[in-house]
Amino acid sequence: MNNNTENTLKRAEKLQIILIGEGILVGAAGGFVVLLYRILLEYASVWLYAILDFAEGSPLRIAGWFAVLLLLAVIVGKLVVWEPLISGSGIPQLEGEMAGQLDQVWWKVLPAKFAGGFLCLLGGMSLGREGPSIQLGAMAGKGISNLLDRGKTEERFLLTCGASAGLSAAFHAPLAGVMFSLEEVHKNFSVSVLLSVMAASLSADYLSSTIFGMKSVFQFNIIQILPQSYYWMILILGVLLGVLGAFYNWFTLKVQSLYNSAKHLNTTAKLMIPFLCAGVLGFLAPDYLGSGHNLIDQLTSGKLLLHMILITLVCKFVFSAVCFGSGAPGGIFFPLLVLGAFIGGAFATFSVNYLGLDSIYVNNFVVLAMAGYFTAIVRAPLTGIILIFEMTGSVQQLLSLSVVSIVAYVTATLLRSKPIYESLLERLLEKKGIILPKSHGKKILKEFVVAHGSDAAGKLIKEVEWPRRCLLVSVQRGGEEFIPKGKTRLLASDLLVTLTDERDCASVYKEMEDICRFKGFWK
Repeated sequence: MNNNTENTLKRAEKLQIILIGEGILVGAAGGFVVLLYRILLEYASVWLYAILDFAEGSPLRIAGWFAVLLLLAVIVGKLVVWEPLISGSGIPQLEGEMAGQLDQVWWKVLPAKFAGGFLCLLGGMSLGREGPSIQLGAMAGKGISNLLDRGKTEERFLLTCGASAGLSAAFHAPLAGVMFSLEEVHKNFSVSVLLSVMAASLSADYLSSTIFGMKSVFQFNIIQILPQSYYWMILILGVLLGVLGAFYNWFTLKVQSLYNSAKHLNTTAKLMIPFLCAGVLGFLAPDYLGSGHNLIDQLTSGKLLLHMILITLVCKFVFSAVCFGSGAPGGIFFPLLVLGAFIGGAFATFSVNYLGLDSIYVNNFVVLAMAGYFTAIVRAPLTGIILIFEMTGSVQQLLSLSVVSIVAYVTATLLRSKPIYESLLERLLEKKGIILPKSHGKKILKEFVVAHGSDAAGKLIKEVEWPRRCLLVSVQRGGEEFIPKGKTRLLASDLLVTLTDERDCASVYKEMEDICRFKGFWK
């Protein structure tokens, strides 16, 4: 154990440089996996609509397609049973692993998630590629960590790098990949993780851009910047998005609960429900199938009237919840952006008709609503703002994006709506079959930033009640690092490095987060 501790501390001295190189490697590997996944999903969409066109008008062919959908449900069901952690988006699973609560088997998750996500999109389910892409990238990072025989400390960094690479390659959004990994996955902004994540994200984006080009995901025009005279509308929109975001979280969890309460339905039977729904919609309203990129094109081109926008919003909302609640391998990231866009489109169209908004600003509100709705649901405002301007290619609305995101964030928080991925992780941990990682005697280094107004800020180290099973090994302040002593006074923005056993990682992480988090400036 002493050798393990000594080696961990020695390697930590050069960890920053090592992680940059490993970040590039993980970015290339994760980006390549996600690039293949994205290409395959492109074909899945083309094949789906070709099949629907071929089957339309022929009862025999339609019946044959429904038989294929049931077969797809059976195959996906077997994949989920073989590896339960591919169910859903994959982001809660990654967050659980980062906190030491889950231990994913990378060589099982990679092929199962890849195949399961492809088959779900081929069947027309309303699911996104981003959650699976983040999980696939993270598992590529874990695979490299295992192959290089890295310790648990570096493995956590490489998981974060892989997640960043996954989002970057999925959406051609390298900055959003960096921010999401820091804000939602790793949950701190240390220099070590920032540099390695940037290296991974840029490597993955380079691969993605080589195949798909430099164009942004959404191709629609923002003719003019929204004048400040309309900012009162942004405030109303932000409140609306906060309320609807809280409702989205409640409804999504409610549908998931309904599936889970149906004890007479096994995993395959639950998956048959959304597959069959997709079959019906495929011949009645095919535009509702898939992630919904085509719907945004229709909305931003001005082809939809207010009543059609509202109908599409409701139908897409319900269908997405039915698909995701079943436990199918797929994300909510992109579908919720589509829903946000339609909320913004409905609000803007109503404002044009009744509140005097100039119609040239409709698309501005579409973009604003995507960021605000994402923030209300995920509670990651910086990621939402950066993601939307990267996906639209417009950097002219940063002020208005920030305003609507803050208002939506505050509203959802006041309604006591938990971030969706946090809630999904809690649900996941409650399920049977989730095994907490066993102790292998490995040591883990974790970093925590002392926030202004936290229990640690301004106190001597000996005055702080530290977790029992953790060792404070260093304090970093500015560009300097020193060994902590009892009389060392901690300051806000200090970076604390702790050492703990793998088996204690989850409990120590929670205690340290509580010690270092903001609790009021009067502390």
